[in-house]
Amino acid sequence: MTKIRTQYDRRSFLKISAAAGGGMLIGFSWLTGCVSSSEPEGLAIPNEWFEINGYIKIGDTGMVTIYSPNPEIGQNVRTSMPMIVAEELDVDWKNVVVEQAPLNTGFYQNQFAGGSLSIRLSWNALRMAGATARRMLLDAAAKEWNIPVSDLTVAQGVIKEKNGERSIGYGEIASKAVGMEVPEEVELKEVKDFKLISTSVKNVDGKKIVTGKPLFGLDFQREGMHLAMIQHPPAFGMTVKDFNQDEIKSMPGIKDAFIIDTSLEKPGRFDEIGFKQLIAIVGDSTWQLMKAKKALKANWEVVGELEDTQMHQDRMETMLASGKFQQGRKDGDTEAAFKKAAKVIERTYSAPFIAHNTMEPMNFFANVTDDSAELIGPTQQPKALEDSAAQLLNLPVENITVNMTRIGGGFGRRLYQHFGIEAAAISKKFGGPIKLIYTREDDMTQGTYRPTYISKYKAGLDENNNLIAFSVQGTGMPESAVFPNRFPAGAVENYTAESVAENTNITTGAWRAPRSNFTAGAEQAFIDEVAELAGKDPIDFRLELFDRAINNPVGGRHEYEAERYAGVLKLVKEKSNWGETKPGVHRGVAAYFCHSTYVAEVIDLVMEDGEPKIKNVWCAVDCGIVVNPDAAINIIQGGVVDGVGHAMYSQLTFNNGAPNEMNFDRYQLIRHSQAPEKIEVFFVQNEIEPTGLGEPGLPPAIGALANALYGATGKRYYKQPFVSYQPVTG
Repeated sequence: MTKIRTQYDRRSFLKISAAAGGGMLIGFSWLTGCVSSSEPEGLAIPNEWFEINGYIKIGDTGMVTIYSPNPEIGQNVRTSMPMIVAEELDVDWKNVVVEQAPLNTGFYQNQFAGGSLSIRLSWNALRMAGATARRMLLDAAAKEWNIPVSDLTVAQGVIKEKNGERSIGYGEIASKAVGMEVPEEVELKEVKDFKLISTSVKNVDGKKIVTGKPLFGLDFQREGMHLAMIQHPPAFGMTVKDFNQDEIKSMPGIKDAFIIDTSLEKPGRFDEIGFKQLIAIVGDSTWQLMKAKKALKANWEVVGELEDTQMHQDRMETMLASGKFQQGRKDGDTEAAFKKAAKVIERTYSAPFIAHNTMEPMNFFANVTDDSAELIGPTQQPKALEDSAAQLLNLPVENITVNMTRIGGGFGRRLYQHFGIEAAAISKKFGGPIKLIYTREDDMTQGTYRPTYISKYKAGLDENNNLIAFSVQGTGMPESAVFPNRFPAGAVENYTAESVAENTNITTGAWRAPRSNFTAGAEQAFIDEVAELAGKDPIDFRLELFDRAINNPVGGRHEYEAERYAGVLKLVKEKSNWGETKPGVHRGVAAYFCHSTYVAEVIDLVMEDGEPKIKNVWCAVDCGIVVNPDAAINIIQGGVVDGVGHAMYSQLTFNNGAPNEMNFDRYQLIRHSQAPEKIEVFFVQNEIEPTGLGEPGLPPAIGALANALYGATGKRYYKQPFVSYQPVTG
């Protein structure tokens, strides 16, 4: 077994358990959906619970509650995180109940959902929590029987003597374990001894989701609560001056209407920087609030530049042509290599702003009093919300409570705190508890979009069709999407990566697989075109480059492990039977590394009635240990659909600072009929600690799609979306 030092002494465990368990956690019953599984079959509801640590409490009947610390946005951490704890605790999963933990920075680490980091950053902490509890239970049993711990074994929540007949369940010894000292170090299981991890476990919320039980922020209710809606300026570069306040307040069901200001003296990374002054309306029902919004007559002031899409394009192209780049990486002499190359190819790729469009509308509950604030809702960054709320309300951070509901879609959108802050500002001014709800138009026109990008790629081949020079120059608003130390860095003798960014007052933010969602598609489409110029198979061409990175790497450090990168390409080549041809079927391949995970994908596409139709997708994934295979497959499948849909159809354009696409009648999302018919996922088996999974499946789907479309249409795709807007009919 591997030994690991525990991070908390006995005093820390008691202090945190008392604060979290005795107060917040045990009393955390404002929403019945917080309990994610029903009473375990065959076990009675405990008369008494015993807090072992901040992750675990054990009932006197043997029922075990495991708290899931991170926000659940559909990535299934409310199942997989407790699985990791349960594995090291060595308890029967059928005896486990899962509950959502509240924000508690005194105990839980990295309590956020973003960057595909939930499992990766918490892997050791979760294992330690389970292993520490197991050891304390063993110590308690050993003391009870007056024998050494080494004479005991444990399995499925039952402790037994190795050389005797006595046994005791966790529920029977838990009360004694509470008083045991926390060991300085504990033994973790060897990977080969895992019994629960790497098995498929059903989503603990699955039944509640499909039967419509209250789990999400939009479901939350509180007696005496009113509803609220906001109206922000119609364009970026504008602010509100005044509005027909008296008229709105006199409408049926409307309790109040006023302007709020959510400006912060020291805004954080995840705070609103676009629309800070908003019109807020408080009332009895969403219908009455929507009617009041339609009756608004506001005076808006222009305070900044009113940008449009052509302006964005012109500015980025000017920056790209200026040559004023920041040097990201330079190996060899790229300019000299291009001059002596036998063949040179240069291509430019672009992508528009796009919205997150989470299915659950943006919402948050707030109850602000003179000396405290209670915030409840779907947030990916509860700590950031807590800090910003404390600043806005001028309250001590310890007087702010943030509790998390299940999130009906995040994709990075709910990393940003403005809707929680807005709810707090409205509650404070209104003087009572409210729940803020956005309309779809509010959300799509508010901002925090995926940035817009342009990148120019150039490659040079020698007379033997070997790649001897490669360069990428990128720009975007407000960031570029160049990763200097990713592939093909380390695989080409002469390599240059440069970038420059251009400012915009359009607010942007992280969108699933930030920057990678553009770069993978552009880079992998370009690599295919270079392979075609070289007269080589696309996969073989990539593998040649990885061989160079493995056996004779160029320059300094590069981010990826070439062996693992090549491994997923070889696996997807095998699983898709790459090389076989079928009449009318066109294939595309792509591979990409991001969030410490390697994914390669092959897409089979046909043309039906002049429209592309994806028949099959094969995905090979190296993400280290897979905690829950079924959930992991679903995550990758969702990423493929997400990547394909947005690359094919979605874009946001602007006219005088105002978004042209305000709802799904003009902003096209992928339809069921356009989704791939079949997506197969294969994982590389290894014992590497888990890496990211929520995002890495999306980026290569775009490149594989572009390459398959080329086979089907004979046309290369350089600009997203690949298909122009098609109005909704029927």
